[in-house]
Amino acid sequence: MITFYPGPSKVYPQVADYAAQAVRDGIVSMNHRSPGFMAIVERAFALLREKLALPADYHIALVSSATECWEIVAQSLTASTSLHPSGGAFGDKWREYAHKIKPMIAPNLADTLCVVQNETSNGTQVSMDTLAGFRRDFSALIAVDAVSSMAGIAFDWILADVWFASVQKCFGLPAGLAVLIYSPAALKRAQAIGENDHYNSLLFLHENFSKFQTPYTPNGLGIYCLMRVLEQVPPIAEVDALTRQHAAEWYTFFERDMADSRFRLLIPPTTPERPATRSDTVIAVSGSEADISAVKKAAQQAGIMLGNGYGNWKNTTFRIANFPAITQAERDQLRDFLRSYRP
Repeated sequence: MITFYPGPSKVYPQVADYAAQAVRDGIVSMNHRSPGFMAIVERAFALLREKLALPADYHIALVSSATECWEIVAQSLTASTSLHPSGGAFGDKWREYAHKIKPMIAPNLADTLCVVQNETSNGTQVSMDTLAGFRRDFSALIAVDAVSSMAGIAFDWILADVWFASVQKCFGLPAGLAVLIYSPAALKRAQAIGENDHYNSLLFLHENFSKFQTPYTPNGLGIYCLMRVLEQVPPIAEVDALTRQHAAEWYTFFERDMADSRFRLLIPPTTPERPATRSDTVIAVSGSEADISAVKKAAQQAGIMLGNGYGNWKNTTFRIANFPAITQAERDQLRDFLRSYRP
């Protein structure tokens, strides 16, 4: 089965060999505070800095999921309350979760701006230009949920203080691990708040990961596979160029080859009056409930898994992951299927 599901999505095929090697070499049985495992964490961090072109003074931690990062931002980095400019279901979920921990008192008291860079529920994204505007207009911390785009497109890291992503999308790895990247300003905020009451408090994470140790028994296999995948992938500038090229091909395909079909792109094309908002990593395609249900069923019978819709678009869209682990042959196979599909 070829999967275009936008998360968990396709893993790099080499991950199977990496996992087998981790078992053979006893890596999965290592104590997480042993020199051998600490060396793996240190190597993974060095590769994250190199391959993602991180600023030298930004810090890295590893946690279980992006949802856990929502919690960390709320409990360790938000002194009063947070603002959530939302364009879809995942932004709404983040806001609801954050405000359970730090309720909204008044928008003018917000000290943390929380942005979903890639809103997979509807195939939109926040551009670096838009994020630069947020940075200019918002004087406090900015946190970015980059779950569906980190390791797939390049970021201007200094435009935010916190970036995080689970690895089951553009990293091409199984779920169960997330990368948390934070600036000196974010660490300073955490120190000022002084919240250190939880196993995943940022101060506790920072204390341990500064020594390449984890604060609790981690997903050791996931960390090892992250290190190995980062060894194999090109620098983010090269990945970014390919991701954007493939996205452009997908959008052209639906606008040209599928113009007479029953399916339309959910997000209209860019015009001078309409800024670019289409995602480069998740393509959302709309249709009637009946047509969406039928094409997904036909695709599955052809050995292709399309992504379900989500949120308000659950029944009237399918989604296509445009992640680095997906090959040109697989993209071609899906396009051939869609061209020949007849309901």
